[in-house]
Amino acid sequence: MSALLSPSALELVFALFGLVAVGAAVLVVTTRHLVHAALWLVVSLGAVAGCFLLMSAEFVAWMQVLIYVGAVVVIVLFGFMLTRAPIGPSDDLTTHNRWAALLVATAATGALVVLLVDGFAQAVLDLSDPVPADAAVIGGALFRWWVLPFEALSVLLLAALIGAIAVSRLRRQGA
Repeated sequence: MSALLSPSALELVFALFGLVAVGAAVLVVTTRHLVHAALWLVVSLGAVAGCFLLMSAEFVAWMQVLIYVGAVVVIVLFGFMLTRAPIGPSDDLTTHNRWAALLVATAATGALVVLLVDGFAQAVLDLSDPVPADAAVIGGALFRWWVLPFEALSVLLLAALIGAIAVSRLRRQGA
């Protein structure tokens, strides 16, 4: 029974990555600098990728880095630059509903924790004999069954980028 209560080094590193991810996510939504929020998002997503690496899910971890950190955050930063969003502190980002938002976020987090603990209370993950993820099987499933959502997402991101350019040019002509 004592083996279940004493954490291993892997579990401690996993907890550290989890704390970094949560801390950076809190900084994403509380910072008043948009660019700093995007950079904290990179830290949070990188910590999540570290959690995936520790769970022997290397393929998912690298997809996390390539897709979210490498693509989504770059598009967000391009959107900031092209629409001439305020780079410094912005009072427009401050709302008077901060306490209501904190209450809703706390309630949602509590409900999620209760749901996860109840759903996975009896689940045991054996990391002593990890099963290697077969990238060919995952890639086959992605490009056979999930290719349409991927393409729809790429068109949506392209449309957002074109819209940001159009809005930027309209502001430049009007100014």
